[in-house]
Amino acid sequence: MAASYNHSAIEKKWRENWAKSPINVDDGKKKKYYCLDMFPYPSGSGLHVGHWRGYVISDVWSRYQILKGHYVIHPMGWDAFGLPAENYAIKMGVHPAKSTAENVSNIKRQINEIAAVYDWDMEVNTTDPEFYKWTQWIFVQMFKKGLAYEKEFPINWCPSCKTGLANEEVVNGCCERCGTGVTKKNLRQWMLKITAYADRLLDDLDKLDWPEKVKKMQTEWIGKSYGAEVDFKVDGREEAVTVYTTRPDTLYGATFMVLAPEHALASGLATPENKEAVEKYIYDASMKSNVDRLQDKEKTGVFTGSYAVNPLSGAKVPIWLSDYVLADYGTGAIMCVPAHDDRDFEFAKKFNIPIIQVIAKDGREIENMTEAYTEASGTMINSGEWNGMESSVLKKDAPAMIEERGLGKKTVNFKLRDWVFSRQRYWGEPIPIIHCPHCGNVPVPEDQLPLTLPEVESYQPTGTGESPLADIDEWVNTTCPVCGAPAKRETNTMPQWAGSSWYFLRYVDSHNDQELVSKEKAKKYLPVDMYIGGVEHAVLHLLYSRFYTKFLNDIGVVDFDEPFTKLFNQGMINGKNGIKMSKSKGNVVSPDDLVRDYGCDALRMYELFVGPPELDAEWDDRGIEGVGRFLNRFWKLVTESSNKDVEPTREMLRLRSKLIFDIEQRFSQFNLNTVISGFMEYNNKFIEMAQKTGGIDKETLKAFVVLVAPFAPHIGEELWQRLGGMTSVFHAQWPVCDEEAMKEDEIEVAVQVNGKTRAVVKLPVNVSKEEAIEAGKALIPDKITGTIVKEIYVPGRIVNIVCK
Repeated sequence: MAASYNHSAIEKKWRENWAKSPINVDDGKKKKYYCLDMFPYPSGSGLHVGHWRGYVISDVWSRYQILKGHYVIHPMGWDAFGLPAENYAIKMGVHPAKSTAENVSNIKRQINEIAAVYDWDMEVNTTDPEFYKWTQWIFVQMFKKGLAYEKEFPINWCPSCKTGLANEEVVNGCCERCGTGVTKKNLRQWMLKITAYADRLLDDLDKLDWPEKVKKMQTEWIGKSYGAEVDFKVDGREEAVTVYTTRPDTLYGATFMVLAPEHALASGLATPENKEAVEKYIYDASMKSNVDRLQDKEKTGVFTGSYAVNPLSGAKVPIWLSDYVLADYGTGAIMCVPAHDDRDFEFAKKFNIPIIQVIAKDGREIENMTEAYTEASGTMINSGEWNGMESSVLKKDAPAMIEERGLGKKTVNFKLRDWVFSRQRYWGEPIPIIHCPHCGNVPVPEDQLPLTLPEVESYQPTGTGESPLADIDEWVNTTCPVCGAPAKRETNTMPQWAGSSWYFLRYVDSHNDQELVSKEKAKKYLPVDMYIGGVEHAVLHLLYSRFYTKFLNDIGVVDFDEPFTKLFNQGMINGKNGIKMSKSKGNVVSPDDLVRDYGCDALRMYELFVGPPELDAEWDDRGIEGVGRFLNRFWKLVTESSNKDVEPTREMLRLRSKLIFDIEQRFSQFNLNTVISGFMEYNNKFIEMAQKTGGIDKETLKAFVVLVAPFAPHIGEELWQRLGGMTSVFHAQWPVCDEEAMKEDEIEVAVQVNGKTRAVVKLPVNVSKEEAIEAGKALIPDKITGTIVKEIYVPGRIVNIVCK
């Protein structure tokens, strides 16, 4: 009798074996395949079963590629700088360097429990000076190319984290890290000119094998639009207000203008009787985040008292301020056409501003408009020389017509804004810039990188807009590397995104102290073939990574301009009732106890069996028991037949080929949950067959074991060895199905009398019509009554005897 399946002993045995003899080795002959997880930041709460899911998916896919004959680059590292790590350190009352190191150690232990084929020799940590030397080097190159620059302007400010935030880090008006409401603060900031790459970031999405929803999110975030900048002269003054509009064809219908409260002319346009109200409105708007301003349902505004002149109609239009207009989009001023825009219509109705319809369906004007006419096409009315034109045609031609008349210029605009790259925190990469009173901003010489973070006792944010580094005189005070005069270091640090925007390049050459990555290794191993992670990074991380890669391509560091060829977003594992797992909610499920009780292989398989990998799923511990039962039944099937000399029957060969075909189809389409269910279905079929035939042949068992091995590597290795395998199961080849063997010898045909099925007969595949009818009739002699008037055979489906 076969020994029972002891997961503890088997998993221990093979972990030790893999440590001595790695299964994934670059022999210089295999084609590379780079499969990458989005690396974690080392949270103090460690991993839960939701984190496991993504890592299991990537490991299963990596092992599948190994069996397909690839050398797989499958590394792991730590995104350990930034707000999450620093906020955790502050909460725990320890230095972030200490808490980060402890968290890395704990999570690395947990990750090793997954038994993934990570190459720990490639490991990177964004807080390692040997890593962030190159993060700083990239910044210096961007500075030299004019892509990194200083600017003072109002930014999103988190009063809890006491630091500036990029627009992308504000969610529903709150800090994405701590949930505190975001305000505005005027600060000196370092910026990265990501907008210089806007067109390429948009156009190159077509090259990528990414989920359409992610490409759509990036397209909308970049937000390219075509239109015109139109100049409205301020009545009675020399100034003009320039507006950006995507609908210059509606210019005759512009009955008012709205400026962002931060617009350079906003305060100056206030007449004496309106000045107090205008200044109060400007202050109130400064206390709101951009997200809140755009999402506020109730539109607010204040009239400046000044008017502008409509450049086409000559009509005077009032100039208002409203916080739904943002200073950093377009020109910070818009023309408002209330007849054809819902937001403008609502504003005009609220403040009793005239509404002039300029586009009409069939040329007929609407009396007493109750809502804006927003259909894309119509005939122009109330529009001077444009009357009678088709609006959709005029929309395309109007920008050039306005430019020809000297009223403005046709232009392209983007929603994408330059990246706010400064953080007023301690735990981040120091920005390698020196401020010299004579030379201005000077980069730290490349041979002096890394500029290391000084060790301090007090690292808490100051709340003044200055980083804690500003108080360290011996670090701040330095000399200018150009002229030698006394100078000061930049004290803001980089955001968490800095290291994660390029880390995937460093893995393949992590010990190189001369280059970010050698051209030889970059050409051999890059870019990433499969990137696996959560959809929550669809805009931020992925957009920044694409920007960095395109820049590094431009300066010749790498010879490709997109970092991730294929992207897969796994769904989340939630607690009961679909509630996101979190320590504060008390619904976190730790994998540690489950590994102890059921084994790593069972947990790996259940992580995938719980639902389609791209969808969210609800965790239920009871489900792992079913996977455990399957592994025991699979163990029993293989071990009980492993010492038998069973000749494969045609039915065994057919079932083997169908197993291989079905699993390959499901696997290649990333339907990993149905792969598991397929294993269970075929395991039951083989058990039934073994009971009839006395066992299953070894080649069939070997094929089944290889298919299961990426999902359950420990049991895969053990069973492979018991079937006579002399090397690792992962040195075998992925099975190939025999399509000829899959073909059935017999078919099942329904036998009917007068269209009602009375029996089912098994017939040879190539049976003739006459033979099929005779076999059917022979099976149901007692059902045939009366006179047979017709005998029908539908090949492979039906024998129908028609009686009268």
